[in-house]
Amino acid sequence: MIISYNWLKNYIDINVDVETLSRSLTQIGLEVNSVEEFNSIKGGLDGLVTGKVVECSKHPNADKLSVTKVDIGNPELLNIVCGAPNVAINQKVIVATVGTTLYTDDSSFKIKKAKLRGEPSEGMICAEDEIGVGTSHDGIMVLPNDTEIGISAAKYFNLEKDTIFEIDLTPNRADATGHIGVARDLAAFFSTKYSMPSFNFTENKTNRFKIDVKVENAEACPRYMGICLDNIRITESPDWLKDKLRAIGLNPLNNIVDITNYVLHETGHPLHAFDGDKIIGGKIIVKPVKENTEFVTLDGITRKLRNTDLMICNTEAPMCLAGVFGGIEAGINENTKRIFIESAYFNPVWVRKSAKYHQLSTDSSFRFERGADVNMTSYALKRAASLINDLGFGEIASEIIDVYPNIIKPKIVNFSFNRCANLIGKDIGKDTICRIIESLEMKIIDRTDDILNLEIPNYRVDVTREADVIEDVLRIYGYNNIEIPEKIALSINKVHKPDNERLTNIISDMLVSQGFNEIMCNSFIGNNYFGETNKNEKHIRLHNPLSKELSIMRPSLVYGGLKSIEYNINRKNTDLKFFEFGRTYHSDDTIKNAGDINKYRENNQLGIWITGHKNQLSWNTKSAKADYFYLKSFVYSVFNQLGLNLDDFDFDIISNDVFTTAQEYRYNKNILLQYGIISSKLLKLVDIEQEVFYAEINWSLLIGLTKNVRIQYIPVSKYPVVKRDLALLIDKQVTYKQLEDVAVKNIGKYLKQVNLFDVYEGKNIEAGKISYALTFVLEDREKTMTDIQIEKIMKRLIKAYQGIGANIR
Repeated sequence: MIISYNWLKNYIDINVDVETLSRSLTQIGLEVNSVEEFNSIKGGLDGLVTGKVVECSKHPNADKLSVTKVDIGNPELLNIVCGAPNVAINQKVIVATVGTTLYTDDSSFKIKKAKLRGEPSEGMICAEDEIGVGTSHDGIMVLPNDTEIGISAAKYFNLEKDTIFEIDLTPNRADATGHIGVARDLAAFFSTKYSMPSFNFTENKTNRFKIDVKVENAEACPRYMGICLDNIRITESPDWLKDKLRAIGLNPLNNIVDITNYVLHETGHPLHAFDGDKIIGGKIIVKPVKENTEFVTLDGITRKLRNTDLMICNTEAPMCLAGVFGGIEAGINENTKRIFIESAYFNPVWVRKSAKYHQLSTDSSFRFERGADVNMTSYALKRAASLINDLGFGEIASEIIDVYPNIIKPKIVNFSFNRCANLIGKDIGKDTICRIIESLEMKIIDRTDDILNLEIPNYRVDVTREADVIEDVLRIYGYNNIEIPEKIALSINKVHKPDNERLTNIISDMLVSQGFNEIMCNSFIGNNYFGETNKNEKHIRLHNPLSKELSIMRPSLVYGGLKSIEYNINRKNTDLKFFEFGRTYHSDDTIKNAGDINKYRENNQLGIWITGHKNQLSWNTKSAKADYFYLKSFVYSVFNQLGLNLDDFDFDIISNDVFTTAQEYRYNKNILLQYGIISSKLLKLVDIEQEVFYAEINWSLLIGLTKNVRIQYIPVSKYPVVKRDLALLIDKQVTYKQLEDVAVKNIGKYLKQVNLFDVYEGKNIEAGKISYALTFVLEDREKTMTDIQIEKIMKRLIKAYQGIGANIR
């Protein structure tokens, strides 16, 4: 939200420097994100001064140029060559001195010392369009004769300079969505007064132009007010109004629309103006319409309405999406002669749902979603109507219409001084507390020694309980005024093993040390990842998503990582290694009741992504592409770091919508690990053309398994190990895992390690066969193994391999 310092000064007598005001706003909960200077004319007329032409003669080398000497109040006169036909001696003019930058609509240029046709020129005598104070370019701008020489143009034109604060407004601070609300908070903080603009307002009892109003859904629209004006004259707004709007980043449109926008940013309460002659039937009906009714909004887009969208309708058709966006048919244009101004209080839930569904975010919805002030409807309406009337843009033609069947009463909150002191950690005094509470316009209905009975103003929609009042007291008193205690009491907590945080840090440090970068991705993803093959898959969908791209709670970490990879590849960063610790979300299809909390579960997962090359190209190192086995090495490292051996778990080869091919490990029927090559179809969805290798580990399950890990010391064996190699020709259907299992079964305790060091198929190998070369490392920890003992073991192993169809080569 944008706040103008000059605008604030209309409501509060404040004269502190910008830095102090910025700190103060942040301290009272209105965090300042940025501060900028604003000038009503671009460049602020810097470098421009008033001057007097004391000499003027024709240029000796150019018929259309004049050579002048100009006095700008300095000891020396400026030599300026001027091309304007109306330049003459003794004129008072505006001079751009050397170094000044002049701005046009889409460009700028800097004034430099120059020679024009042989004559020196040390500045420029300006026309009004060249400095942004007018549109004429018929000649230079001639000032009145009594104009003082040497004063800045900014001072001469009384240029408005302002400071603009961009505030990161939190959703609970609906009371500070306008300049008056911010001034009210600052008045409490600086212990001063603020004032709302006063004006003369008189209803027209003759009702020469009147619109009837009917509210059919009082829940969605608790209060609806309006007034009619006629003899409307659509024109440009006065300069002061246009400057106010430009200062906060709004483009002026016309006087009527500008006034409603001005009142919105002044009071924080949205208004809407309808062309009165387009309200068919002379009646406004506030109601939802039929499902899929088409409605064209002001941006020209045709939208299909839901039956839960509250609409402002005439007797035939909808005219406005209540609290969100107007319709193109009933909008103000240059032919408008009569208007109806709406000032209403709409239910925040209804507005929020409509705005999110139609993906509309407007100044109006921003305020109504947070909860507008039901009592401000009247003031804002009268303020806008009086401005139109007083500025001569129209006349009030009716009485105020006010449909308010169920008056919203202020909330009552009990407040305890003792509980306030306990929560804040300091006794700041009852008088101070009462002063702050009253400055925030909370009315003290009753008071005892410890208890205040408070009436909360309706504009404080976020204050519903005692803790909210204490928070308000503290932010106005100042968080920085609460001293840090000299003693801090700590309780010693027993950490139950396994320590998830510690193990997470261990694995994070290990992966980072091996060249990985940690990423943190959004827990929400879009439906675009799931095609026809996944239409029956049960994903957890949000009922009211921020957008279609954030409509599903992620069932896997893979999608966010792929978006990160895409982002980097698009910026020519193609060699990537990422990891993420995060949660995935799943539903239990066997539980039909969507409201059953047991239907949904969260899993902590570890995702690992690798793509591109293993290492950078170097003069002494070849650059090799990452592959399946490169990923596998890191997966094994994770398990080994936690004291687990991945080979102790059974696995299956799988293929699904995520993986072209992958290994899946399970523990007690639960998936422990999947790693492999991501499918080209999924990569295509995120415009990735290079291979990506991915592993996803069920971190919660893995952490649980470390509970049984016990580190044991095993001394180095005093006896030598023995290595034996075998080359086996075997059917391709036989996996390496089967060969490894046969070795473990037949060698038993003497097998220290088995490695596959060569795989071959092709020439001289019959079809359907494959050759494996294996190394077996044997060890007896009690004595040196004899040749007879080794020979006996290897014969038993060869026989076992022959039993599964292997030929020894």
